[in-house]
Amino acid sequence: MGKYFGTDGFRGEANQSLTFDHAIKIGRFLGWYYGANQGKKAKVVIGKDTRRSSYLFEYALCTGLMASGADAYIMHVTTTPSVAYITRVDDFDCGIMISASHNPFYDNGIKLLNGQGEKMDEETILKVEDYIDGKLEIPIAQRAEIGRTVDYVAGRNRYIGHLISMSKYSFKDVKVGLDVANGAAWQIAKAVFDALGAKTYVMNDAPDGYNINTDCGSTHIEHLQKFVVDNQLDVGFAYDGDADRCLCVDEKGGVVTGDHILYVYGLYMKERGKLLNNTVVTTVMSNFGLYKALDKAGIGYEKTKVGDKYVYENMVQNGHRIGGEQSGHIIFSKYETTGDGILTSLKMMEVLLAKKKPMSELAAPVVFYPQVLKNVRVKSKPDAQNDPDVQAAVKKVADALGDEGRILVRESGTEPVIRVMVEAGSDAVCEKYVDEVVAVIRAKGHMA
Repeated sequence: MGKYFGTDGFRGEANQSLTFDHAIKIGRFLGWYYGANQGKKAKVVIGKDTRRSSYLFEYALCTGLMASGADAYIMHVTTTPSVAYITRVDDFDCGIMISASHNPFYDNGIKLLNGQGEKMDEETILKVEDYIDGKLEIPIAQRAEIGRTVDYVAGRNRYIGHLISMSKYSFKDVKVGLDVANGAAWQIAKAVFDALGAKTYVMNDAPDGYNINTDCGSTHIEHLQKFVVDNQLDVGFAYDGDADRCLCVDEKGGVVTGDHILYVYGLYMKERGKLLNNTVVTTVMSNFGLYKALDKAGIGYEKTKVGDKYVYENMVQNGHRIGGEQSGHIIFSKYETTGDGILTSLKMMEVLLAKKKPMSELAAPVVFYPQVLKNVRVKSKPDAQNDPDVQAAVKKVADALGDEGRILVRESGTEPVIRVMVEAGSDAVCEKYVDEVVAVIRAKGHMA
């Protein structure tokens, strides 16, 4: 990770740690780097979520791009995976998504994608940061070289068509609930499910610039659980602010996490001979219950660091077809370069219809170990993580758990937070050991 960009872009409170000036400079550098630096005019596509500040950053990025001679194609409110898809298929030099994903409305972020729709490489990101810090000088466009903006809502419509084409089945008469989190999926998801014939029930689809992720979406799945049961729906899907993640709710109101999704679709692929390398890619945050279910099904797995970036890198390097995170970032590498919440829901619908079984039955083999995760806001993530007393406390817990559980302490890639997670035989045991480690972090003065 660099000075400004973490595992999921440059993220922070709008006009505090992430400012319009940062956005202008990012646009300036990218417009020059992919354009004048290579002797041509750059084409860059931009999408945004529904945050109030997304408009500010959109215009700032466009200003910087045009000042460096690039043309900025604006997709308006759309999802992160749609920007990744359009960047790749419409031959853009790079793509930019303005979103802070599942964070509150007052935060925002700038995610950079290369011409293949993948997260931008570290080398280029570091050059962007050098320009932000004034370590590089680049020319400004003059006369005919000055760029322009292009309305590119057609790109969003093309992405909707792409999603519709992904389904092998009609959803006719299937009652589906969608929680679009007052975010980027608010127009796209319903259009796709309606086109495929579903009886679509939508909630949290009235974004006002402030209510994105507020008590809704995949981070507040309890509302969709009630919605599915109250309306007697067959299944429900919840997205986050930029719709790159998806969680499901079965017909009984039970939560189907990203781990369940990896199992359900991984098994479906194996049964059809489509699971290349017989391997599912997970992160270290996946539950023991997933691995036990995969073992029983005869499916192998790999574990990466937390972050869909690392999952995707592993999949590309090893030729794996499905991977993801418990939080609902699921990557189908045959079709996309990033997690795609709406595509994930379509794939789960495919299994539901192909097997003619309810979602609760499909997900049942994954029985979770109790897990407690606490986020500890700290002054310095490295200082807290590397403190000898904190490390000793973590080792003590690991030794006590033995083969009956595990502890994981890691730094957030997007927030000033240390995440302390324990899996064990009961919630009480998990709480006890998490609290022991958090108490040491507090006692050593690391908490912000």
